[in-house]
Amino acid sequence: MHKKLSPMTLLHLIIFFSSFTVGFSSSGENPFTPKSYLIRYWNKEVRNTKSDPSFLLSKASPLSTVDSASFSKLASQNSLSTHLPAFCSSANLLCFPDLAPSLEKHDKDSNFAGYADRNFSNYGTDRLGGADSFKAYSSDRNMPVDSFRRYSRDSSRHKDQFNNYASNGNVVDQGFNGYATGSTGGSGEFTKYADSVNVPHLAFTSYSDDSNGRSHSFTSYSENANAGDQKFASYGKNANGAPNDFKGYGASANVVGSGFSGYGQSGNAVNDTFTNYGNEGNNPQNNFKSYGDGGNGAIETFKNYRDKSNVGDDSFQSYSKNSNSAEVNFVNYGKSFNEGTDKFSGYGQGSEGHAVGFKIYGVNNTFKDYSKKGVTFATYNNASVKTEQKSEAMALSGSLVKRFVEPGKFFRESMLKKGTVMPMPNIKDKMPKRSFLPRSILSKLPFSSSKISEMKQIFHADDNSTMEAMIVDSLSDCERAPSPGETKRCVGSAEDMIDFAVSVLGRNVAVRTTENVRGSNQNVKLGSVNGINGGKVTQSVSCHQSLFPYLLYYCHSVPKVRVYEADILDQNSKAKINHGVAICHLDTSAWSPSHGSFLALGSGPGRIEVCHWIFENDLTWTIAD
Repeated sequence: MHKKLSPMTLLHLIIFFSSFTVGFSSSGENPFTPKSYLIRYWNKEVRNTKSDPSFLLSKASPLSTVDSASFSKLASQNSLSTHLPAFCSSANLLCFPDLAPSLEKHDKDSNFAGYADRNFSNYGTDRLGGADSFKAYSSDRNMPVDSFRRYSRDSSRHKDQFNNYASNGNVVDQGFNGYATGSTGGSGEFTKYADSVNVPHLAFTSYSDDSNGRSHSFTSYSENANAGDQKFASYGKNANGAPNDFKGYGASANVVGSGFSGYGQSGNAVNDTFTNYGNEGNNPQNNFKSYGDGGNGAIETFKNYRDKSNVGDDSFQSYSKNSNSAEVNFVNYGKSFNEGTDKFSGYGQGSEGHAVGFKIYGVNNTFKDYSKKGVTFATYNNASVKTEQKSEAMALSGSLVKRFVEPGKFFRESMLKKGTVMPMPNIKDKMPKRSFLPRSILSKLPFSSSKISEMKQIFHADDNSTMEAMIVDSLSDCERAPSPGETKRCVGSAEDMIDFAVSVLGRNVAVRTTENVRGSNQNVKLGSVNGINGGKVTQSVSCHQSLFPYLLYYCHSVPKVRVYEADILDQNSKAKINHGVAICHLDTSAWSPSHGSFLALGSGPGRIEVCHWIFENDLTWTIAD
């Protein structure tokens, strides 16, 4: 005999089962997948029936029901790292392949052309003479991972040539840890290395330590690169007579940082030349910490260093401290377009017989606890230098804008009207493709700077690797204090993004993003333009991708913005080719003076409003019209 269900119980069952089928009747989607759960979550949390969730659904985890449950269990057991390749493949994550077996037994005197993702650990160890050439290696690759750990260690008269290495790559990871340690003679030549790459991470740790008479040259190294970093930690430590030539290093690069920590420490007769280093770059960041500390008879020359760059920031901490007979020449150093900042702390302290000369040196510098002996300043901070810089700034502004700020990337609000012809930047997403994680897995993974070691273990991140840098940089952005008036949160699941947007804007929300990438890199004409909330100042939540193993968005709400939607037309045919979303920031007072918008529009923080398009795969939430 069957028990009769009450009307209320029957209603609950109807609602329960019908929720599984919302949106799936035509596709036959399994109701227990992460994507199905996301649709039910959207229907529960968002009270705007006209709002389209398709953007978020396209980013939903592709995991099957079985895989989702399996990986969730592994996450609970802290065992995901043992199944990382399968997890990354099934969940559509950004993971670097584990290194293949080392090629240390490869034939000597080799020419490597067309190689990629190889492991050269211990390659050339104890080699006597000979030469290896790396030409067009890892070019045009997405996320190439190459390891040159302990390469040429204890070798004698061995030469290495890296020509056109890793050019035009995306998220390039190269590790030269322990390279040429203990070597005698020979040379390493890096020519056109990592040219025009996106987010390079190049680590030279304990490079050429304890070497004797081995020379290294970096020519056209990391030129035209975008938003990466190079680390030279303990480079040339305890080396003897090791000349290093940095020529054209980081030139024309965008926000590329270099760290020289313990470089040439306790070295003897080290000779380093930095010529045209960081020139014509945008906001180069270089940190020289304990550089040449305790060295003997070192000669360092900085010639045309950071010349004609936009802003920039260099720090020299304990540079040549406790050294003997060090000679340092700063010729035409730091003459930035838009003044940068240089800090000299403990520079040359405790040194004997040193000579430091500043000739035609830039402005806006701080000297703290600096050795007063053996230091000369010629035409330093001179009024004529400032005048020359101003005239150069006017001449350079056009070329710098073209190089670092695409036409149309930033524009004024007055441009957002029907009939305007304007350049459209390349709004195509340059990030590696990834998906959100299901909340059931994400909630079990650590995400905190206090848990970095655990995060590195899960994603197989070695020290000084790109993966480590991705994790550290994203955590830094996510954990920093919000700007005045800003509300922020980093989200790794679509459900978390919905929760944050609803918490700021309420349940009557809409997701807005530019429809496609058509019109990029060409002049377009604006059709009808619609201001959200009647064109009034409104609240919005904008979400921008972070470089991380899974799809991670930095979402924030800032005060005083207006949001617009506009039809984008082909300039010639007048046919509609896109539907764009633009956001205008009315208060820019807290922005950095080096922000590209001010370079492009010719102003500064708080003086103008700045508008920009929402690029592919970024989005903004607003209250629904």
